[in-house]
Amino acid sequence: MAAAAAAGTASQGYCSWALRGQRGLGARVAPGVPRRRFCVSAAAGFDNENREYVIVGGGNAAGYAARTFVEHGMADGRLCIVSKEAYPPYERPALTKGYLFPPDKKPARLPGFHTCVGSGGQRQTAEWYKENGIEVLYEDPVVAFDGKTHTLKTSSGKILKYGSLIISTGCEASRLPAKIGGNLPGVHYIRDVADADSLVSSLGKAKKVVVIGGGYIGMEVAAAACGWNLDTTIIFPEDHIMPRLFTPSLAKKYEELYQQNSVKFVKGALIDKLEVGSDGRVSSAVLKDGSVVEADTVIVGIGARPVIGPFEAVGVNTKVGGIEVDSLFRTSIPGIFAIGDVATFPLKMYDRMTRVEHVDHARKSAHHCVEALLTSHTKPYDYLPYFYSRVFEYEGSSRKVWWQFYGDNVGETIEVGSFDPKIATFWIDSDSRLKGVFLESGSSEEFALLPHLAKSQPVIDKAKLKSATSVEDALEIARSSIQAGSSI
Repeated sequence: MAAAAAAGTASQGYCSWALRGQRGLGARVAPGVPRRRFCVSAAAGFDNENREYVIVGGGNAAGYAARTFVEHGMADGRLCIVSKEAYPPYERPALTKGYLFPPDKKPARLPGFHTCVGSGGQRQTAEWYKENGIEVLYEDPVVAFDGKTHTLKTSSGKILKYGSLIISTGCEASRLPAKIGGNLPGVHYIRDVADADSLVSSLGKAKKVVVIGGGYIGMEVAAAACGWNLDTTIIFPEDHIMPRLFTPSLAKKYEELYQQNSVKFVKGALIDKLEVGSDGRVSSAVLKDGSVVEADTVIVGIGARPVIGPFEAVGVNTKVGGIEVDSLFRTSIPGIFAIGDVATFPLKMYDRMTRVEHVDHARKSAHHCVEALLTSHTKPYDYLPYFYSRVFEYEGSSRKVWWQFYGDNVGETIEVGSFDPKIATFWIDSDSRLKGVFLESGSSEEFALLPHLAKSQPVIDKAKLKSATSVEDALEIARSSIQAGSSI
């Protein structure tokens, strides 16, 4: 597919023929060997010099895709990234964690968390992109797409050309309607550094904070607000926090920890409107039952939606909502790919189409897609769902919290441990197979075991697991189940 795209664009002002002989399949440029830049006709009349490969979107997936292009010696003079961001790609999870710490508690700041430091890789600053011959267009999102002419139009009016296109537009925060106060000063949403900077400024002046939503954003932002010693309330419509993953019993343990840090919960509640104060800023949240919660700062974390526009014509999965791709991240249009949060892909191990909003998938999907594009690699993407969170990590915190989950949260649950500090939850299906596993405060060795358990899905002796006297014993029972299964 990639070869067909390159051949199709050769008559449109490219000199890619000059490169074909030295590419090979996944060929890498040896250290010290000068790279030959991608040749472009001066009469082409497009606003990007690098046109062979174009990535739309400047998030985590784009950064990891760029690294893979560089590893293959295929970035220099050939790769262009078009981004709405003012900065090169960065590890976005930091925005709701370390970035929100108060100044005296060593908050995270750029360039400290540019990709790919989150996976132990090199910090890819603006200089890194320049040194590797990658053209990056900042603060200029794509607003129009023409698949017939292989062109894109940006908000500033630039017309860009591409040979192969990777859509990496990610998600945008779901917002409260403006008519109920969703855009009032003091109301915050977090998707980028500018959002986080605005929130930090508010937290520095705040006294009463309301967090709307009991999921990832709500839990992480509320924990950060504790570092500022602020009066913090979390409001959400469900019966407990993190309802898409946590069991009621597990959620209760975390809610008690937050309450020990003076966080209040308002459960089963819906927002009617946000009211404005005499200073023009938000002053309170009014609930559907008429009750009022005072707040001078509100953070909304009610989910996100994939940024599809302007690529609807590429093919949207109506059930999941993202751009549909195959196991190599190819869309229905040859030469066009989608990765990260915006991609709806086949989840091989569970035989269903899905879309994953997580940094781990952003990294892995980017690498897999570019490998498939540049080499003869055709191995299908076989992703193991993984989620984690880290909260209360600021200096002076009485307890740092870090959990991980692998697999699928379906079936019967067995909980082991007292949350002092460890607790583990196992999801087991009707055939006694382990489907998912959650662990709080594990050791590095214990966390390393989790993906093996979720991937192998061993048959578990449920009675034995229920009788485990500690998390360590439970994990050893699960580990032994893998070995028993492999010996059959």
